[in-house]
Amino acid sequence: KKKTDICTIMYTSGTTGDPKGVMISNESILSLISGVNHHMESVGEEFTDKDVYLSYLPLAHIFDRVIEELFISKGASIGFWHKDVKQLIDDIKELKPTVFCSVPRVLDRIYSGLVEKISSAGFLKHKLFNFTYNYKLGNMSKGYRHSEAAPIFDKIIFNKVKEGLGGNLRLILSGAAPLSSTVETYLRVVTCANVLQGYGLTETCAGSFVARPDELAMVGTVGPPLPIIDVCLESVPEMGYDALGDTPRGEICIRGKCLFSGYYKREDLTKEVLVDGWFHTGDVGEWQQNGSMKIIDRKKNIFKLSQGEYVAVENLEGIYSLASTVDSIWIYGSSYESFLVAVVNPNMEALRSWANENGMTGDFDTICENPKAKTYILSELTSIAKEKKLKGFEFIKAVHLDPVPFDMERELITPTHKKKRAQFLKYYQNNIDTLYKSTR
Repeated sequence: KKKTDICTIMYTSGTTGDPKGVMISNESILSLISGVNHHMESVGEEFTDKDVYLSYLPLAHIFDRVIEELFISKGASIGFWHKDVKQLIDDIKELKPTVFCSVPRVLDRIYSGLVEKISSAGFLKHKLFNFTYNYKLGNMSKGYRHSEAAPIFDKIIFNKVKEGLGGNLRLILSGAAPLSSTVETYLRVVTCANVLQGYGLTETCAGSFVARPDELAMVGTVGPPLPIIDVCLESVPEMGYDALGDTPRGEICIRGKCLFSGYYKREDLTKEVLVDGWFHTGDVGEWQQNGSMKIIDRKKNIFKLSQGEYVAVENLEGIYSLASTVDSIWIYGSSYESFLVAVVNPNMEALRSWANENGMTGDFDTICENPKAKTYILSELTSIAKEKKLKGFEFIKAVHLDPVPFDMERELITPTHKKKRAQFLKYYQNNIDTLYKSTR
């Protein structure tokens, strides 16, 4: 086989249209594996044959595919989950992986579960945990490696979190969507593992950027580019992004040997995104002074409200997802309206607990239909908005509670939990119309 031969055709998730067949060559995959290896070795975190990886992302997804091929190249171990996301933590405890690749939605759930446990542990335990957390975070902020920031507290406090994740976890990689800085910082402190965000697309053979371990300044970013690619930003004047401004912002463009060879039988689409060897990602990035990249926007995932305000919806969903009462949220803003509305999958335990305290009876579906439950969830979202100092037009004014989790069966999400926004609007159109009518 030649380097240029097509190794695989990997389909995109189809969040904004029909999935596209991405043709990936042998050279693309080998180049990417080489780049990740070099990056991890340069920071003293290289993979070895002793590593164990838990595969739960779809096998037909580039993130999982490349990590598995990297592990096979090292002679390391791969374990597979038994396909129940509610029991994913049980799989982790059973396999005891050293490496866990995840998407933000799952890490958000782990974070919410930990926060809930600490909150209900009693006043003294809660106070002790907060003290040790702030102490360790303070030392990490001063430049200490996470393993050296508070070794005694790691043994007596944070070791319980580590054991809850199998006891051997040393690396958590997050990709596919932005991970909230709050969640990333929290997990960096309490899991006793390196928690790193990465960024890439099927067209770039997964990881193009990966954050560096033990550099707290890179929280909220996807880190610097791997040494196998060239990166530039291209201005997006219609959105006010200037690649040559004091703070360079623009569409991320990538070139290198890891790029795809084109879309299968769609040369027209290939020419749209591959210009002079540069792949135009559609994502808007901001260079940080430390050389890392921060994803700040998506060229297409923007709402413009009736009074002209632009809303970056993915960023807002990440913030509102921090509410312990929320499992998932989809936010919508009509260009004919001046405010945002949302559909929420409430956390079953949290909502039932609130219902019991307030003398409310009925099953989960009945509670979700109750106007008082909607008011309660909305108040929780408003608290988060105030805490995060969101602008007035970024506050959610009305919610619909759906007891059924957003799923692939209704074509609302992709296998990696990305939202198919057009399908969301189509499915919940009547609910959205009702929310706007009742709130005007």
